[in-house]
Amino acid sequence: MSESPRKPAFYAVGRGAGGPGDWLTLLHPPYTLWHLAYVAIGAAVMRPLVASRLWLSLLAFFLAVGIGAHALDELRGRPLRTGISGRALALAAAASIAGAVALGVIMGGWRLLPFIVVGGWLVVAYNLELVGGFFHNDVWFAAAWGAFPVLTGAFAQHWTLSVAAVVAAVAAFFLSLGQRALSTPARMLRRQVTAVSGVVTFAGGEQRRVSGDDLLAPLERALRYLVWAVSAVALAMVLAR
Repeated sequence: MSESPRKPAFYAVGRGAGGPGDWLTLLHPPYTLWHLAYVAIGAAVMRPLVASRLWLSLLAFFLAVGIGAHALDELRGRPLRTGISGRALALAAAASIAGAVALGVIMGGWRLLPFIVVGGWLVVAYNLELVGGFFHNDVWFAAAWGAFPVLTGAFAQHWTLSVAAVVAAVAAFFLSLGQRALSTPARMLRRQVTAVSGVVTFAGGEQRRVSGDDLLAPLERALRYLVWAVSAVALAMVLAR
């Protein structure tokens, strides 16, 4: 059973002409918000909360992940089907990652240097699938986009880590694995599958046809719920400080 072409992501608003909609889609707004929430959670487990360092950390991760990582990802393979030129994507990635590094140096200097180096490497290695794609898998995704933001957000508060920060990083790691378990088949259905054919037979003998939308809808509904849940937890933790 053939089906109508789907947008490359449920949040895609661009028309593939390189306009503002394409740039907004490039940011992956729900997922960027989700991963920024991990930075806030990391900061919130460290007392007292230094608001200025939290905001700088959020800005740095927005530049590095929200823009830089996603621009590199789009540069390699065009998964979002945007019309943004390769030159513009490369410039956006370079400028945003450089800006994130500069913010890290300004905020913490040599104390943040290990996090700056590791973070910069993860952004490039994961999204460009360096070393034969060794860093481009679920475990590295969970470490880079889940645990690492928590640990960095926590460390940037007082240049130390607590047991609570490590436990929060473990939670973010497994939440990110859950994200991948949902988003990987959702992306496949949206970007690679053109037809789905099947029938579900119930215990009472009733039969119902299954479409691609039937498979896709619960995956993306769960992803939306998780975005808001993790973001709300992060906001509650920050407000509690």
